[in-house]
Amino acid sequence: MTTTLSAPGSIESWLGNEAESLLTYKAKIPQSLLHLPGPDFIDRILASSDRNPQVLRSLQQIYSTGRLANTGYISILPVDQGIEHSAAASFAPNPIYFDPENIIKLAIEGGCNAVATTLGVLGMMSRKYAHRIPFIVKLNHNELLTYPNPSDQILFASVEQAWNLGAVAVGATIYFGSPESSRQIQEVSKAFARAHELGMVTILWCYLRNDVFKQDKDYHVAADLTGQANHMGVTIEADLIKQKLPENNRGYEAVAKATGRKYGRTDERVYSELTSDHPIDLTRYQVLNCYCGRSGLINSGGASGKNDFAEAVRTAVINKRAGGCGLISGRKTFQRPFEEGVKLFHAIQDVYLSPEVTIA
Repeated sequence: MTTTLSAPGSIESWLGNEAESLLTYKAKIPQSLLHLPGPDFIDRILASSDRNPQVLRSLQQIYSTGRLANTGYISILPVDQGIEHSAAASFAPNPIYFDPENIIKLAIEGGCNAVATTLGVLGMMSRKYAHRIPFIVKLNHNELLTYPNPSDQILFASVEQAWNLGAVAVGATIYFGSPESSRQIQEVSKAFARAHELGMVTILWCYLRNDVFKQDKDYHVAADLTGQANHMGVTIEADLIKQKLPENNRGYEAVAKATGRKYGRTDERVYSELTSDHPIDLTRYQVLNCYCGRSGLINSGGASGKNDFAEAVRTAVINKRAGGCGLISGRKTFQRPFEEGVKLFHAIQDVYLSPEVTIA
């Protein structure tokens, strides 16, 4: 049974001085160009795709679970950090999450649509919980025990293992821009094709990874570069795209200037007509690259810190108003006491449930 705890304070109070700007802004790309989330999203958008009925049923199961059930919006708990950042760095702040059951309990009590985590976590608890909340198996990870530490996503699990433990979806990361990205694209594309054959939803972490993206700013979160990563993600038929919230733009230009070499291709109209410096415009460009929202954009919640509630609500407002379909928040929720994690999930979900937070 999901608790009804909620964090104190209105959405406006969490946004502080940014409240008016974020809640009233009108985006440069009109919402009429987008396919927006809604209770009928699968019937309206995906029923005409090549996804088989089992995939549609699996996606509907995700959309029909938790506090956001049947709204077209998604709230997911992802906990692959035990591998991605090491179990020590991830769970020492709250050791109860060394136990896989507590990860799943947090997702259920938090009112999430699904829980995304490792083969080991979901396999250990499969028979007790696979029928209670949708499982998403994260297939690949970057491990930090090899010396020197690598920066590569390698497969830890097979699609068949995910299906056998009762998962309705698989997730994977591609480090676009990295030397290993070509291999990762091929591996993940093959895995996603198999997942669709078995009736599972596919979710892609479309992350950038290359030191060249770190210049005067961190262009790993540039709207133009992350937008192109999203576009490559939907090309291999990711049903949902996970992406970091954009913080800047003109990544192509910055890389070319720093290296003294031509890099990629873009168009000045991206910056003059399709985006601005406003975070909603930057995020809407990410949505545009998800086939205008036909594949839903879920933004990540980011690292845990001192202002987690305010940051999470801000990210949710930006994602929703830009045309995204939800938030996937991990460390902000599980690196704190259990009940506070539940409250944070509810604060995020309240944004998507609020009729006052409209599409920009």
